[in-house]
Amino acid sequence: MAEREQRLLLLDTASMYFRAFFGVPEYLSPDGTNVNAVRGMLDYLSRLVDEYRPTHLVCCWDDDWRPQWRVDLLPSYKAHRVVEETGSVDVEEVPDPLAVQVPVLREVLGALGIAVVGAPEAEADDVIGTLATDAGMPVDVVTGDRDLFQLVDDEAGVRVLYIAKGVGRHERVDDAWVQGKYGVRADQYADFATLRGDASDGLPGVAGVGEKTAATLLGRHGDIAGIVEAAQDPSSGMGPGPRGKIKVSLDYLAVAPQVVAVRRDLAVDANGSALPSEPADAERFAALVEQWGLERPAERLLGVLAGGAS
Repeated sequence: MAEREQRLLLLDTASMYFRAFFGVPEYLSPDGTNVNAVRGMLDYLSRLVDEYRPTHLVCCWDDDWRPQWRVDLLPSYKAHRVVEETGSVDVEEVPDPLAVQVPVLREVLGALGIAVVGAPEAEADDVIGTLATDAGMPVDVVTGDRDLFQLVDDEAGVRVLYIAKGVGRHERVDDAWVQGKYGVRADQYADFATLRGDASDGLPGVAGVGEKTAATLLGRHGDIAGIVEAAQDPSSGMGPGPRGKIKVSLDYLAVAPQVVAVRRDLAVDANGSALPSEPADAERFAALVEQWGLERPAERLLGVLAGGAS
């Protein structure tokens, strides 16, 4: 039998468990704890592994959901999501019934032997960016976050499985998809997002510059550096409207691209990310399944991991 082609599946884990929590009906464990996000994540894993048959899988983790170095560059970054400041740590707004499930999910993944990777002062996006770069195999990134469109690279075999409409209705995002949706190349997407702004991340964007203007400017000038240079060059042919908007936003444009760009140079790797065919700690996994009432999703996932699903 021919050896299966290697493929790496990178999960934006928080994006997925938030989606599971809000999208999967409440399900109470034997002790009355709602475990809908854990059950949803196991079902998401079953569906994705069954459909894409990765040989390697990493649940990428937010060790720092709002890194201070990004806040230092742009204080508004994710500021609206902060509910409490504890010393040097900003606490993200997470519903209590979800917060209690996150450690359970982490323990279940550990017992299964599925790699969970984070890094100090880095978001899951940065872990994904690092692992997706020069991976040596095709990469699928599962996320509901548009920011990761910047990683799409047809030549390197990197695409995004975009779950904004649901895991079961996800879209396969390649360069043609990005071009068709936004009018820019995937490698221009980070600059596009910087210009347009993103309220969900606290990025103000350039006032008066929406998606169409951002795409037009990038089409003519290539990137933000080229746009800024044209705005400051009276002979560039840039219209007075866009020129004025860019010049007013020079301070923002000097720092925001570093905030929006995902890192690709973290000290992490995909060693140990081979997808298990059975739990790494079967006894512990069985105990967790019983404790939290995860029998049905666990059975489905174990069947897929063992190659039992079509």
